[in-house]
Amino acid sequence: MPLPPFLSSLPDPALWWGPLFTLSEWAIRLTMLVYVPQRRAPAAARTWLLLVFFLPWLGLLLYALFGRIYYPKSRSLKLARINRGIEQLRTRISHELPQGPLPDALCQAGAGLIERVGSFAPMRGNTVTLMDRYDEVVAAMVADIDAAAQSVHILMYIYAADATGRTITDAVLRAARRGVRCSVLLDALGARGGLKAYTDELRHAGVQVVPALPVQSLSAVLKGKSARFDLRNHRKIVVLDGRVGYIGSQNIVDAESMPGLPNEELVARVTGPAVSQLQAVFLADRYLETSDRDLGAADFPPLAPDGPSIAQMLPSGPGYGTQNAQMVLVSMIHNAMRRVVITTPYFVPDESFLQALHVACYRGVEVHLVLSQRIDQRFTQSAQEAYFGVLLEFGVQIHLYRAAFLHAKHVTIDDTVAMVGSTNMDIRSFALNAEAALVIYDREVVKKMVRIQQRYLADSDTVVREKWAARPLRTRTWQNLCRLADSLL
Repeated sequence: MPLPPFLSSLPDPALWWGPLFTLSEWAIRLTMLVYVPQRRAPAAARTWLLLVFFLPWLGLLLYALFGRIYYPKSRSLKLARINRGIEQLRTRISHELPQGPLPDALCQAGAGLIERVGSFAPMRGNTVTLMDRYDEVVAAMVADIDAAAQSVHILMYIYAADATGRTITDAVLRAARRGVRCSVLLDALGARGGLKAYTDELRHAGVQVVPALPVQSLSAVLKGKSARFDLRNHRKIVVLDGRVGYIGSQNIVDAESMPGLPNEELVARVTGPAVSQLQAVFLADRYLETSDRDLGAADFPPLAPDGPSIAQMLPSGPGYGTQNAQMVLVSMIHNAMRRVVITTPYFVPDESFLQALHVACYRGVEVHLVLSQRIDQRFTQSAQEAYFGVLLEFGVQIHLYRAAFLHAKHVTIDDTVAMVGSTNMDIRSFALNAEAALVIYDREVVKKMVRIQQRYLADSDTVVREKWAARPLRTRTWQNLCRLADSLL
């Protein structure tokens, strides 16, 4: 059938399509060259511009989805209200608990910064028990849930439909049937297996089940009405009766969730006034999802001193407007005098974190980085390995743990500061995920964490600078290519 006259008069598409496409690509490149660097770190801007210049249309689409940390205004306003409530709670608590100076200048500087960027003040009178045996953590949680009389609150990134998930779910069901108020807040993406398997059963027993950061439609994300789907709630917190708390790296999932690569974790069991801060983080996250302000008497019971440790919560995430966990760690590394030991499964640092490690080594501080020899994300592993050369040049000692997938996330600074929680030492944890860590100012707790770290070192291979420099060119090239995407990880 012949074309209509007005179409037949147009030039052959083969003649104008190519130039038009080329023109559109250059329009994208030039526009993004102006737009991307605005309010972005130089390294992140370089990563995105490199992608856009090589693949303009694909880069534009990916940037629309992942390039900016879309955090809805409604959630920001809620978080501001939460922080005002925490300030009021802190004022009340300060009159009820013993006060006094922190052990040294490092602790004082760190605690002051955390209070300014994370809202929580250091609290005296806590007992912090470090637990590094997977099954013991599960057993202790079940025992404490079974002992709960008022409330059970669980916030998890991964909650799997496996034996461990079944064990914890059964304990929560038993508590609900005793009349205990139970709330389970689970990341909608990370815990999708557990949500699908257990939600109906838990809700039928009267348990409140709340998916955190549910994935919205693409149009809602692009319009800025929903958080990006890769902004996740990565926290792991359990609070029982407002008196016993757990915080650390361990999810509710079998240790052998990856065949041949068992997880090894570190969790802190806490009693004392600092549990109120864990509780506040849980209730704040629940409020962000549900606007639920319903608090029972068990949520914040009288806060009596229960031990020798000073502890302080450090929540972080895109809603805080700054990378506060990264800021605190960089500050503490700069203030370290003797020794820094960092344990993390994922290490993809930004320039300021690298510089802090560099300066620490030049000042004579002993810096150790403990990583897993095998991890569950090959691309990320190659990206972090690209940093080994420069770290070894600085004088950082890198240890690769052989025995398991070392998923634990903790830090010791000198002899006085320990940090344990869900925060990885990578750009994703610092900028995108909602994380939580407990900072402890107690020499005895630090000694216990150092003993755990020494066990890691005894079962690790130390990376030798000369051997690392001799790795094949193809390996080095692949690692450096992966590193180019560090801001996307």
